[in-house]
Amino acid sequence: MPGYPAHPGLVRRLGEAAGQAGTFAYGAITGDAALRDAYAADVNALYGSDIRPDEVAVTTGANMASFAATMVFARAGDAVMLPVPWYFNHQMNAGLLGIEVVPLPCLPESGFVPDPDEAERLLTDRVRAILLVTPNNPTGAVYPPEVVARVADLCGRRGIALIIDETYRDFRPASLPCPHPVLASPDWRETTVQLYSFSKSYCVPGYRLGAVVARREVIDVMVKVLDCVQICAARVGQAGLAWAIPALRDWRQGNRELMNRRGEACRSAFAGLSGWHLDSQGGYFAYLRHPFAGARSWAVAERLAVESGLVTLPGEAFGPGQERHLRLAFANVEDAAIGEVARRLASLG
Repeated sequence: MPGYPAHPGLVRRLGEAAGQAGTFAYGAITGDAALRDAYAADVNALYGSDIRPDEVAVTTGANMASFAATMVFARAGDAVMLPVPWYFNHQMNAGLLGIEVVPLPCLPESGFVPDPDEAERLLTDRVRAILLVTPNNPTGAVYPPEVVARVADLCGRRGIALIIDETYRDFRPASLPCPHPVLASPDWRETTVQLYSFSKSYCVPGYRLGAVVARREVIDVMVKVLDCVQICAARVGQAGLAWAIPALRDWRQGNRELMNRRGEACRSAFAGLSGWHLDSQGGYFAYLRHPFAGARSWAVAERLAVESGLVTLPGEAFGPGQERHLRLAFANVEDAAIGEVARRLASLG
């Protein structure tokens, strides 16, 4: 999570909500009306879209959103396509449900951005959805808007779903006012499902709140999944976030600028590292290629932790072919400490 606390105003309202009798009761399966209203308005302001509150479902974190969306569009024996490296929970969700994963290789030389033409080449009749993550976890790669639009077009032509996990969209680079044009398209409802997490943007991961945007028919089917798994998302956090979404817009923008500065500090600090290569960076994460030919990333990550006191995640956790990479989360590292991170990387002999 971020290396700074939640806003004091949100903390205060969460405390107040915890003492309100209404938050002790079950709520609507798709989330409290006030939060769905606020979230739909926020998404529309960002994307120029026309999303209605009944096209929003509040979930127990973005992982629940991903799990529910996977269940809606695919069943055992079907397949979903995931770019590699992938966020391991997306892959594990599919595995738990008996759904095959079709890997879409993303290469360092392309900044780990997926190739829509390659996606079309790899599609099979069993693939029911393509799941993108931008800004990406683990690579940090921010997909260009035109790439997202091309994948949406592909999904529309093939009659499958495009699921876009945008957990880290509030930390996109300053050069990208709008993440992509897909939700502004008049026919977005035919194809697109958007996932989001409130955890990172509002520093409340323990409250487990996320959201899904999809056409009403998809939300209606998703209700069956959500009712069986979560019944309703936690009410206290929903009450606080309904206030926070409009009230903390400037605060979120300041945090976006902070994360962008930390990303720039990473690029500067890692540029002089002998042997190490920053293959991708953005949002929350840096994806580093280690210099130890033949060494697996699990072993390198263990050595960094034990010998240098630096915690990273091995690339092998994120799918096949990632033995040479490590994921480093700079979001919780203060600016002044990023140089120390580079020094510890360099110290690994």
